Amino acid sequence: MASTDDVSDKRAALESCPPGSNGRDLSLFNLALALRNRFKEGEECGDLDEAIMLLREVLELRPSGHRDRSLSLHSLAICLSERCESQGTVADLDEAITLERAVLELRLAGHPGRAVSLYNLACYLRKRFKKHAQMYDLDEAIELHRAALELRPSGHRHRSLSLHSLVVCLSNRYESQGEVADLEEAVTIGRATLELHRHPGRAVALHNLACGLRTRFKKYARIDDLDEAIELHRAALELRPSGHRHRSLSLHSLTLCLSDRYDSQGAVADLEEAVTLGRAALELRLPGHPDRVVSLYNLACDLRKRFKKYARMYDLDEAITLLLDALQLCPCGHRDRSLSLHSLAVCLSDRYGSQGEVADLEEAVTLGRATLELRLPGHPDRAVSLYNLACDLTTRFKKYTRMDDLDEAIELHRAALELRPSGHCDRSLSLHSLAVCLSNRYGSQGAVADLEEAVTIGRAALELRLRGHPDRAVSIYNLACDLRKKFKKYARLYDLDEAIELHRAALELRPSGHRDRSSSLYSLSVCLSDRYGSQGTVAHLQEAVTLGRAALELFPTGHPFRASCLHYLAQRLAQHFRHQPIAADLDEAIALQQDALQLLTPEDPRYDISRRRFRNYLQMKTNAQVPITSSSAPEVPHSDVNQVIRGVVSEALKTMPTRLLHTHTGVLCNRDAQRSHFMDSQQYSQLLSSCGRCAPDQRTNLIHTTISGYFQFVTFSHRWGEGEPLLREVEGRPIGDLSSEGGFGKLQAFCDRACEQGYLWAWSDTCCIDKDSSAELQEAIGSMFAWYRRSALTIVYLHDVARTGSFRNSEWFTRGWTLQELLAPKTVLFYTQDWSLYKNHGGSNHKANVNVIEEVKWVTGIDRRFLTEFSPGVDDARSRLQWASRRHTTRPEDIAYSLFGIFDLHLPVLYGESAEKALGRLLAEIISQSGDISVLDWVGEASQFHSCFPAHITSYQTLPFTLSSDTDEQSLRTGWRPLLSTALRKLHRSLTEFPLPQFINRRLTLPSITHRVTALQLQGEDSRAPSYKYKIRASGLRPLEITLPDQLEDAAMKQGALQLVRPWHSKLLSPSAELDATSEKRLLFTLGRPFHALLLIRLPHNEYKRIASSTLIVAEPVDSGSVLRSKVTTLNIV
Repeated sequence: MASTDDVSDKRAALESCPPGSNGRDLSLFNLALALRNRFKEGEECGDLDEAIMLLREVLELRPSGHRDRSLSLHSLAICLSERCESQGTVADLDEAITLERAVLELRLAGHPGRAVSLYNLACYLRKRFKKHAQMYDLDEAIELHRAALELRPSGHRHRSLSLHSLVVCLSNRYESQGEVADLEEAVTIGRATLELHRHPGRAVALHNLACGLRTRFKKYARIDDLDEAIELHRAALELRPSGHRHRSLSLHSLTLCLSDRYDSQGAVADLEEAVTLGRAALELRLPGHPDRVVSLYNLACDLRKRFKKYARMYDLDEAITLLLDALQLCPCGHRDRSLSLHSLAVCLSDRYGSQGEVADLEEAVTLGRATLELRLPGHPDRAVSLYNLACDLTTRFKKYTRMDDLDEAIELHRAALELRPSGHCDRSLSLHSLAVCLSNRYGSQGAVADLEEAVTIGRAALELRLRGHPDRAVSIYNLACDLRKKFKKYARLYDLDEAIELHRAALELRPSGHRDRSSSLYSLSVCLSDRYGSQGTVAHLQEAVTLGRAALELFPTGHPFRASCLHYLAQRLAQHFRHQPIAADLDEAIALQQDALQLLTPEDPRYDISRRRFRNYLQMKTNAQVPITSSSAPEVPHSDVNQVIRGVVSEALKTMPTRLLHTHTGVLCNRDAQRSHFMDSQQYSQLLSSCGRCAPDQRTNLIHTTISGYFQFVTFSHRWGEGEPLLREVEGRPIGDLSSEGGFGKLQAFCDRACEQGYLWAWSDTCCIDKDSSAELQEAIGSMFAWYRRSALTIVYLHDVARTGSFRNSEWFTRGWTLQELLAPKTVLFYTQDWSLYKNHGGSNHKANVNVIEEVKWVTGIDRRFLTEFSPGVDDARSRLQWASRRHTTRPEDIAYSLFGIFDLHLPVLYGESAEKALGRLLAEIISQSGDISVLDWVGEASQFHSCFPAHITSYQTLPFTLSSDTDEQSLRTGWRPLLSTALRKLHRSLTEFPLPQFINRRLTLPSITHRVTALQLQGEDSRAPSYKYKIRASGLRPLEITLPDQLEDAAMKQGALQLVRPWHSKLLSPSAELDATSEKRLLFTLGRPFHALLLIRLPHNEYKRIASSTLIVAEPVDSGSVLRSKVTTLNIV
């Protein structure tokens, strides 16, 4: 009321001073101030607008040089700043800054109002920084506050205000740039401010200093900073009693600090108080309060922490409810929406983990994706969103075993890892989770590269989780499990030994009472059992039984893993009984297997296995005569052992080359000679003696190990030259007695290197094959990949690489046969022209040398995982053909024969046939065995063998037609809308039921999506090239143009003669057989994207032939409607 009276009085005074009269400027100014005061009390925007208008009029009456001009400028700036705060008009703030700069120019050093202008301008600049985040505004604000502080020395009534504002600015700059000096100065000045505040401003000083100390705690994790912050917030709270407008702020800030201390020290009292205070803050922040969403969010987070502590579902349910409320207050575009989405996804994922409700998991994945879309590259929390979504997708994979979930999870973990570089606090977490996913994918698909990477990444995670790290035991355990998988793959004992040591280390970190102790006991037991199986040491089996019993005690009745543990322990006891027939072991095995059967239902896949085991154990008991075994095994007659050894030698030699060079004598030996060498050797004598004394189960393993070690051989890979030694030139003569010229010298050097490496046997493709025998040559070509794979070492001789040179231009990398000689061996050493190791790289295997293998990758274009862990087969056929496409062979047909082993195909070698036919037979067999349509993706001259095959392997040099992943994602998000319909379901069913492509009697039966060519028009021709440009229209496709070197025949121009087709394979569909919203979108996206089309011409008898193969034809469906109308059929192509 007083303000209204003051405004009335000032209006009356102004009316008494008409325009032109003395004192009007003062009356205008006084009325403006009265209106501003009334605005401050009632926040009537009209008052502030009028005040600004009046002050502008005052300014006109106080021109440059007027003594009160600076006061008018200053007052107008204040009003504009307040209107910006009230209405958000940025133009007002910019003008306020401009005006205050003008004031400052008028209030020179010594002016009594200079400090106020410095302070106000600094405040305006900080406001603009909060709007636009331009650092130069904040930097200038800090400098101005420092200048104002100098004008407000100790004792000045406004010194505490300048100190406080400087603290706020320094804190803002630390938050933006992370400069620790700013944070330290903010804390120091905050303490100085607190010492000056003995009045109502003390609560603000307490609050700000507490916030600064909490920020410093977040930086250094010094608990004394957090303890002091809590005490300061408590003191501020006492100064902000019930009804105080800032009480909710103090409650909220104290809650955050208590929650942080709980995270750091685990004191439950802190968490309980944080929940209580969080509820109190929320009660004060009623609907409509600008900070209600923050209180909802923080209370939900603390309730989730309490759920993680006590597993009380009502805490988690309430947290989810609060986050849903928070999400409603964060509509699209709200800065905190991603935070609410993320936290809600985490809570739903927790609830799925506790209750198994699939709806929670699905919603968690959906919300995780929504979060990620809001946290674009550069967002500080993008890594967290990538990681959490990956974890939820992994969980869904474990539920449904859909590989696309696991593949996506791996890619997301890789993306998160890139955002968590060396030194990042969460890097070990990303490494660990990626390793787990890769291990899971290996378990599902068996790709060795995944297992190798899982081990490598697991080691990296373990290096970051040093002793004392809370998750060290988990990393040790997982790495051990992956190493055991490697052992199961390669039977390398050092992998198993390391796995055992790691499991022991994990067990030490999981003492009695630890929730994961049972897993460590069980896994260690399994590894020890594996070692017994490899080495036959009974002590390992006995320890496995002991650990299995201990694990079983920790799997109580009702535990989901108890049946498996019972089954496993029964197997180990039966195994022990076979070694040393003690009735108690077999009786216990029978009892345990019976218990396992009672826990399983007939529908369980383990039930039949358990039942068979149970019957076997009963049969063992029926047939058993259980003597008391002696401590030493009886002697076995040498004649019996010798017969066994001879049999094992014969079987071993069948898997080796027919002829081998004996490196000590240089003599070429056939299998009889190889056998004789062994029977005359010291190794045989020692084996015969050892077998006579060892236990039966150890004897077999000893025989196999000894014979395998004796017959290890080295293979030779090189570029054939002039004068290579042939079988008839070497047979019956030590190679050392032969000339050292040309290929003979090369062969001698090869045998010398093999001998130096400690190997007794060597094989070269020049002299170890009878090339005059077509049968032997056929066998050798069919077995060559296996021989290189089985070899202990492959020596590669690079005749054209100098000692200090690079092999990047070596002819060896351009030859056809050397491709399999590169991929097949596990161990390779490269030698230069003077028989020194390539670039003096030491070690026993250049495939394990990162620098060498990177060079090989660069030269060949073959990914490292294929170079080091290649598996033969027809998978990814297109890539393998591309590797070979730039290689050459002396005999043209050999380019196809050299790939038989790489594709693990057994086809007749028919020297004299054309290269086209040899390649055609290879491609036909690939399609017959796999249905792989990627081999149809080529551009070039068509083969006479079949129109869909290229005449030359060089046609595969062109990369397969693909779209970028960015295009894929963008299309998937925006290009196709979900449209569940009968037509889509029918299309999906047709594609699912398609048979695989087949190749029989030179006829390719190809499932396809066909598009009838409705118009074909010659656009023009170029006689210089020559070339012919055609425009094609086809049903359901956008118009397209192609350029051909030859004119199409007349038959192609006839209406209905041509089809544009998309070859189809069922693997192009998602793994799910059912069509849901996700797979529908994926299907529409897949079918709607551009594709490499084949142009077919119709022939008599309903057959087709591919034409225009010399150009890449990229076709694109018109829209989703045309996709739904796609014609699906199977074509016969010749």
